[in-house]
Amino acid sequence: MTSDPPTTADPAGTSTSDAQAFYGRWARLYDALARYTPGIARVRTHAATALRLEPGDTVVEMGCGTGANLPYLRERVGPEGTVIGIDYTREMLDAANDLVGEYDNVHLIHGDATARPLAAVKDEEPVEQHEIDAVLATFVVGMLDDPAAAVDGWCDQLADGGHLVLVNAARSDRWYGAPLNALFRAVVVLSTPPTTKLRYETDPHGTLDRRIVRAHDALRDRASETTEATFAGGIVRLTGGQIRR
Repeated sequence: MTSDPPTTADPAGTSTSDAQAFYGRWARLYDALARYTPGIARVRTHAATALRLEPGDTVVEMGCGTGANLPYLRERVGPEGTVIGIDYTREMLDAANDLVGEYDNVHLIHGDATARPLAAVKDEEPVEQHEIDAVLATFVVGMLDDPAAAVDGWCDQLADGGHLVLVNAARSDRWYGAPLNALFRAVVVLSTPPTTKLRYETDPHGTLDRRIVRAHDALRDRASETTEATFAGGIVRLTGGQIRR
């Protein structure tokens, strides 16, 4: 089941169509970064644990990219569970399909991760809101114009007691963070389409930081209990929450 995402923008103000083309061109590089960046396996393991998945659960990854997280999620829910990955870039999903296409309980959807209600495939029937046990979003909310609203939408789609986990990167506030932040700023510029600009109309670093704060705060506001972790000198932040009705 596929759908086409509406127009939105990334931290530099780039339209969805331009951003899709950018991420499509660099899908294989993003795949390598998602798999082999030092420390990323530790972050992935923490995220999967924070989702509190059990065999038979249904878990959705918003903005699944090239699918690096999907095998970990399938391992947690088992062959009787369901894993759904949503991304708006077809080239990313092509790479994900190479990774998980052999599994009949892993479904890839081309569409907008912020759309409500979620429609996905489970036994050829729509997945209803109350059937979703967990939602994961890694390095996604910084691309959204209204990240708090997206988080609220994801929470609304969860079953009572379900879990939402956000993983994002922003500038570190640690006392030793200056060199890390300099490197992070360079990564943000290189990963923000079109990358050929020397100056952006907006501040991509500040925009990214603000969006991530809003998203994580929105999750804390909705959650009955939370878990927090930081990695890479405070650059990478994980917030997980259990959502009660």
